[in-house]
Amino acid sequence: MMAPGPDPTPGVAVACRGVTKVFGTGEARVEALRGIDLEVPLGQLTMLVGPSGCGKTTLLSVIAGLLDRTAGEIEVLGVDTTTLSGAQRIEFRRKHLGFVFQQHNLLPALTAAENAAVPLLVAGMARRRAVAQASALLEGLGLGPRLHARPAELSGGQQQRVAFARALIHAPRLIVCDEPTASLDAEAGQRVMEALIQVAVRPDRAVLVVTHDNRIFAFADRIASMEDGRIVRVETPRKEAA
Repeated sequence: MMAPGPDPTPGVAVACRGVTKVFGTGEARVEALRGIDLEVPLGQLTMLVGPSGCGKTTLLSVIAGLLDRTAGEIEVLGVDTTTLSGAQRIEFRRKHLGFVFQQHNLLPALTAAENAAVPLLVAGMARRRAVAQASALLEGLGLGPRLHARPAELSGGQQQRVAFARALIHAPRLIVCDEPTASLDAEAGQRVMEALIQVAVRPDRAVLVVTHDNRIFAFADRIASMEDGRIVRVETPRKEAA
């Protein structure tokens, strides 16, 4: 079992320095990330924005340890995950990361509470206790009346809140979201982001959201804009609006 080491920089969940990612070789070579320098602070919601194909999801995957970098340095919660074995990397993600995807990936045969409880069940918690904890979290997200509904019986926004609960149930320190509002209308997207801010943003936790949905930019503490595999600027919209 492994735990993260001390943060290399106080208050920073993710530190990327000169990170590159290359796919293929020769004429098929694609430079997806071109020297990324980025810090994701604890206690804040950071957004990665930019046009399709600019490298947002690739960077998210490298940070989450789903892809190896080609060069550069990256630390997540004080750990260089590329130095971990495959089994250690899986264990690190299970304990310390929560994932929310555009496609909610809920299990159709399970209820909302059972879907949200999956990370606890995988970790070996007794089913009754796991479902009880998931139910309490879902009630806090306004889904108390829908605990026993299956995914097909839930709206898109309700499914997304179940996905948030599943990502948060094991109290991870880094939550990563890939296009969480892309399939939602404006009102549902606003409700989902309000729920994410309410339950996910904590002083000892960081939230990293990949999006091209400019309707939700106002929810960010920091916005890192990407173009052609590079970070071209970092803005702090909440501070600027204050």
